[in-house]
Amino acid sequence: MTPTRRAVLVSSLAGLGGCLGSADEVSVECPVPVDADGAARLGFVGDVMLGRNVDERWRDDPTGVWDGMADRLDALDGLFLNLECCVSARGDPRPGRTFHFRAHPSWAVPALDSAGTVFASLANNHVLDFGPRALTDTLTHLEDAGVPTAGAGPDRASAFEPAHLAVGGLDVAVVAVTDQSPSYAARADAAGAAYAPLRPSDRLTRHWVGGALARARERDPDLLVVSLHWGPNWETAPSETQQSFARWLVDRGADVVHGHSAHVIQGVETYRGRPIVYDAGDFVDDYLVKDGLHNDRSFLFELVVTDGTLSALELVPVEITNSRVTPADDVAARWLRDRMRSLSAPFGTSVERDGAGLRIPLGDC
Repeated sequence: MTPTRRAVLVSSLAGLGGCLGSADEVSVECPVPVDADGAARLGFVGDVMLGRNVDERWRDDPTGVWDGMADRLDALDGLFLNLECCVSARGDPRPGRTFHFRAHPSWAVPALDSAGTVFASLANNHVLDFGPRALTDTLTHLEDAGVPTAGAGPDRASAFEPAHLAVGGLDVAVVAVTDQSPSYAARADAAGAAYAPLRPSDRLTRHWVGGALARARERDPDLLVVSLHWGPNWETAPSETQQSFARWLVDRGADVVHGHSAHVIQGVETYRGRPIVYDAGDFVDDYLVKDGLHNDRSFLFELVVTDGTLSALELVPVEITNSRVTPADDVAARWLRDRMRSLSAPFGTSVERDGAGLRIPLGDC
């Protein structure tokens, strides 16, 4: 996708003062406006599952899975998502698992490209559904398509390696980790996901996640994103442990915390001027809809970076119908607005009406 917006973001990671943290924290700067020729707009969504019925339906029409969202996606500088399936035609279903998700590369790769995908997190509990051969295929197909990934690899070190990409005039680093399915964890000599308990007090977490953050900061990125596949399904609020871990990440340099896994939206917190999306919900899949939870409804979260400042998070209501994502109708959009206001209220988040969606101002440390 050709970038439609460009901006220069002053790095929040250089030790130049601003908001102060404790001695073991990275100094997190208040954003400093600089001259720029526009704004960058980066999209963040939750789980994208292109297997099973989605795979069967859209093999002959890769762009159809995005339905009426195509123009909105095309207006982004790039889309960040959690890819909750393998992209492969090989491998055998993992024994002992209830669900196995795999999409054929012939259509899944063009579909991801047509959505403007610039990053796919593979740190999740489906990356090994068809074994290490399918994981290898997934990595190869996405690399060949120019889609950076993080969160899985042929061994533990590579799974925890940050991704680096250029999007919308920004140098972006992404760390992707999960606390789901320990049996899928990459090991020193075995393929898998970047697994850690995701508790600030855990030694493994401090070593592997803290190390990944440090390596991401070495290249002095304009924006550091942490993508988290975490927590139990169907929970509408993050646990205290999740909240403390998300803030721990920001204290160590994260500019955006991008959560997913619960299959339902959770609230948004702004901490030290940075957005914490505790769970972005599901963006496209074929899952059954749980009564009262509306896991078929979520948002496209658009991070706006204007004149070097993280200025806003704009929430565009969407819903899943017939294995595709579409703009939410009036009823669904109203439900989503009310739900997000309610879920974000405990964090004191300022949530404003913005057309059919919502807007969360950012930038105040």
